[in-house]
Amino acid sequence: MKRPEGYDRPPAGAERAAGPKTTAAKSAGAKPAAAKTARPKPGGRQSSGHSDHTNTEPITFPAADPIAPVSRLRAPDSSLSSAPAPTEPRDSALTPAGARRKLRAARRARKLYEREEVRRFTWRSRRRRNVWLAALGTLAALVAFVLVGTFSPLMALHTIEVVGANRVPAEKIRSALDDQLGTPLPLVDFDAVKKELSAFTLIQSYVTESRPPNTLVVRVVEREPVGALVTESGFDLVDAAGVVIQSSAERPAGYATIDARAGVGSAGFRAAAAVIAALPADIRSTLDTVTAATTDDVTLTLVGGARVVWGSAEKSDFKAVVLAALIVSHPVGSVGEYDVSSPDSAVLR
Repeated sequence: MKRPEGYDRPPAGAERAAGPKTTAAKSAGAKPAAAKTARPKPGGRQSSGHSDHTNTEPITFPAADPIAPVSRLRAPDSSLSSAPAPTEPRDSALTPAGARRKLRAARRARKLYEREEVRRFTWRSRRRRNVWLAALGTLAALVAFVLVGTFSPLMALHTIEVVGANRVPAEKIRSALDDQLGTPLPLVDFDAVKKELSAFTLIQSYVTESRPPNTLVVRVVEREPVGALVTESGFDLVDAAGVVIQSSAERPAGYATIDARAGVGSAGFRAAAAVIAALPADIRSTLDTVTAATTDDVTLTLVGGARVVWGSAEKSDFKAVVLAALIVSHPVGSVGEYDVSSPDSAVLR
């Protein structure tokens, strides 16, 4: 088809922008006029069509760019544009006093930060230091307690208690230890106590006990007499070591006489003392004399005249049991001699 003269084809955008009126005019045979390019309104819808098509569909244009500035989407409010924008205070308005306050605050914040950092990096050393300080404090407390207990007048010795003294008067023992009164218990001179108590021959051994706050207990073990030795002046009551416990002109009641020809330091005396110590109390009370020239010929004489051939001091406990049984079955007076030198085969005569 040949186009008429002077007809210029409008651009494609113009045809799309043309409304229904342009389409109707074309269909009515009106003379095409010079096409004007219509600009679509933002966000609006425009329907366009060509002269060659009878059915037209509306075309939706995209909305405005969401990130576009607000000034492009709507007109600025006159009331807002007239208000002055808020301004921040300038540094030039800072007074000297305010500057000093800010400086002090910054210094405090810096010191606090540095302190926290030091604490964070030195917690192990602080823990070790605390442990050492606790140990040293405990040691110092113990030393102070010991010093106070040692030199305090509250711990001074005021009372001396004597236990176990029968033959030795307890008052004499306390009088001998009077020099220690007023001395703190930890500072009592036990060497001096030993020297004073060793003067009592009847004391075989002793034990001291400190009883806070101000009492000293002296437990005494006296010597146990085993028999009497015949002397020119009378009788000496001695123990197993030969120490004289008591001297008298008459024979001590309840004790046998010991005939040791070689003296108290001889082997015969030691054997006789060991035999007497092994006898039960009921047989010991019936003893009259004990004779021992050597360690193997210990002979006992009972009240009533019966003799006991004992032999050596070996197996004295067993021999004592055998002798007690023989005396029960054959009382003293019915038998003249009990031979227990061989306890497995005792002999009566």
